[in-house]
Amino acid sequence: MLSKISSSIVRFPKTILFIWILAVGIMGYFATQLPSLLEGDGFRTDGEYEQVQKELGNTFDFPESTLFVLFEKNKQSDQAFTNQIQETLKEIEDLKLASDIQSPLQDPALIKEDSAYALIHFNESIDEMSPIIADMKKITEKESGVTLTGAPVISEDINKASQDDLKRAELIGLPVALVVLLFAFGTVVASILPLIVGAVTIIIAFGVLTFIGKQVDLAIFILNIAPMVGLALSIDFSLLFINRFKEELEKQSKEKALITAIHTAGHSILFSAVCVFIGLGAMLVIDIDIFKNVAIGGMVVILIAVLGSLTLLPALLYLAGSSINKWRIIRTDRSSNDRWRTFSGLVMKRPVIVALTAIAILVAGILPVKDMNLSIPTFEALPKSFDSRTAFEKIEKEFMQENKSTVYVIAEREGGWLNEDGLKQMKELEDSFTKNDKVTEVDSLFSISKMTDPKQLTASLEQPQVRSQLDPAIDQFIQKDQLLLPVHLNVEASSDAAQDLMRSWKEQDWPVDLMFGGQPKFNQEIYDEIYDKVGLAVAIILISTFFILMLAFRSIIIPLKAIIMNVVGLTSTFGILVWVFQGGHFGLHESDISLVLPVLVFSLVFGLSMDYEVFLISRIREYYLQTGDNTYSTVEGLANTSKIITSAALIMIVITGAFAFTGIVPVKQIGIGIAVAIAIDATIIRLLLVPSLMKLLGDWNWWFPFGSRKKRSLEHE
Repeated sequence: MLSKISSSIVRFPKTILFIWILAVGIMGYFATQLPSLLEGDGFRTDGEYEQVQKELGNTFDFPESTLFVLFEKNKQSDQAFTNQIQETLKEIEDLKLASDIQSPLQDPALIKEDSAYALIHFNESIDEMSPIIADMKKITEKESGVTLTGAPVISEDINKASQDDLKRAELIGLPVALVVLLFAFGTVVASILPLIVGAVTIIIAFGVLTFIGKQVDLAIFILNIAPMVGLALSIDFSLLFINRFKEELEKQSKEKALITAIHTAGHSILFSAVCVFIGLGAMLVIDIDIFKNVAIGGMVVILIAVLGSLTLLPALLYLAGSSINKWRIIRTDRSSNDRWRTFSGLVMKRPVIVALTAIAILVAGILPVKDMNLSIPTFEALPKSFDSRTAFEKIEKEFMQENKSTVYVIAEREGGWLNEDGLKQMKELEDSFTKNDKVTEVDSLFSISKMTDPKQLTASLEQPQVRSQLDPAIDQFIQKDQLLLPVHLNVEASSDAAQDLMRSWKEQDWPVDLMFGGQPKFNQEIYDEIYDKVGLAVAIILISTFFILMLAFRSIIIPLKAIIMNVVGLTSTFGILVWVFQGGHFGLHESDISLVLPVLVFSLVFGLSMDYEVFLISRIREYYLQTGDNTYSTVEGLANTSKIITSAALIMIVITGAFAFTGIVPVKQIGIGIAVAIAIDATIIRLLLVPSLMKLLGDWNWWFPFGSRKKRSLEHE
């Protein structure tokens, strides 16, 4: 395949370049539509919670979406404050968009001395709320002390913040990446080419994701993750390819230099890309939208990055030829290889001490992992500068009870619930729930009617006057054969106690069919889906990577070492993140680690860090096949790749680390997590552990029982 690619590029470089320009023009048009298709935070799975949500909306007339309007007194009299609430809600009512309005003037629970809030209910789903929010804001923003908030508003603000964060990260990351490239190559042409390939990759990937987004729900975080991965990988691949092309160009014609670069660097790029592709693809086994979104987005950018690195970049290099070395700004140091050679030699003279020191550093980083607290991101993911977050915090603090949550139980019984047997079974269900010490109360016909005896309630329902009084409650709790029981808990929805309760109730043998919903059920399903499937995802990554590297390097030991070192390095990264975020260091507010972070960072970085492993070991293997000398091959491999690996790692750290300056907390954690993991991999692992372990294991590094290895001798001084 690589032979066909190289021959096609040498024959038709301008045609290939034209095809890419055409693709950028077409897909660039569609790429601009992607942000409008992104909705929600991606925390959704097809479970019982979703079924209950549909039943609550379709059967029990629960609103699809709810907005909150917060009113705060601003040196107003009580009457002026009341008038402001009344007039604002009247304007909202006149829009004729809301299905129902709960006013604090009618519900004392919604008003306090200095603040109040109204609930505005809608039949539209959260995905359809954008124009409604815009109309609502025209009313609330013209009033002092009136703020619109709620899940749809917060979701929309997170989308806006994500787009702003992407621009900010690009403004920080790209100029620094260009500087690093200039130090790596010295010339303007060579330094700009990786950025061109990266930009093309992102534009086309966004265009492709626009088509996917019209068929599949995509979360807003893909707007940050896809460019982060696409740009980092494209520049990584380009660095490796350009470096090899420049090396070969000094020894042979541009045609032969390009063919050699494709067969060597291109080979490494393919294996690296497959490792990253599998790392991201493994997340598809976790049935939660955010994982599937990142997997889809990541796999799209990887495919385009590989195509760009193996076709667009070689075509540009071929057309540029020796001009790749023109417009020199920085004089690159040709003696850097000698310095890396000296460093590698020093490491390999004391392999035991170096290996133990590196392991001790990694273990120190691992220690905080035991204190890791994982949580599902909420409104706190938004920066505090957004009014929707501060308003929601005030409502939660002032009006919502702490350590409280509600489970919505839907029970189905043939024959209905309004006969004596049905009411008796309803009472038994209510009593079963209230026996649990985590349940404070259960809303039902019995709690509304203040009756406890099913026979008494049956008799009362036969009296027209009593029946008419209870009809609103009957409509609220009973629809045909279905019964709704809101069960109120004295524990938070995110607590382990609430999740354990959901699991035990689901496993319990009930006399009728029950479905459980509400925030506690949502959290339990999300946590269980991750914990149940993460082992499978990790196994897919580890086993696949082992076989890919085994085939690439014809070795059993090298893939095992690479996998173990990666796992240890990533675990150390998680420990550092716990120390930084949960400890509130470096000026950050204390915050739990996002539930998705360990899986996302592991899947992303495990593949990304394999870039360096493949780049380095491929070069070492070249020398080993020529000489059969493990020590010499390791020193020469490190000497010839360390500069480019360090530059690639630094660029990836800058691009991903730039998201540390974003406002969305989960994105900040993921960006910093990837940057820290790459820093650990490119320094402690790649520069210390790899050479020391290569020395300690000697020829055993290349043990491969499934085939023969031919060695050729190379005379060297």
